[in-house]
Amino acid sequence: MYVFSFEKLDVWQNSREFVLTIYKLTNNFPSNEIYGITSQIKRSSSAIATNIAEGTSRNTNKDKAHFLTISYSSATETLNHLIISKDLDYITKEEYSLCREKLEKICNQINSLKKYYLSQQ
Repeated sequence: MYVFSFEKLDVWQNSREFVLTIYKLTNNFPSNEIYGITSQIKRSSSAIATNIAEGTSRNTNKDKAHFLTISYSSATETLNHLIISKDLDYITKEEYSLCREKLEKICNQINSLKKYYLSQQ
């Protein structure tokens, strides 16, 4: 089976694992939030990995970096949803801290890869 270039990236692998964490975490959210914060946090966390993958198929490093910017923005949106979820007691402080640590690592990886692409112009 062919392995695409994005599948080899640690940042994409970590982002994919993070999406799974979010999906498992939101299983415990109130059912009345299914179209609210549950949907929003699933969408934004998934967009992190999605934009990394999509960006790798672009022709120019500038365009690749642009998709990493979008991915980073999705990560900050996800963090916002995590903070609100903690404030609403949908997740524990421990769950929040664990997710935040993972997200900070992903953000650092996104920034590093973006800097690499921009330095190669």
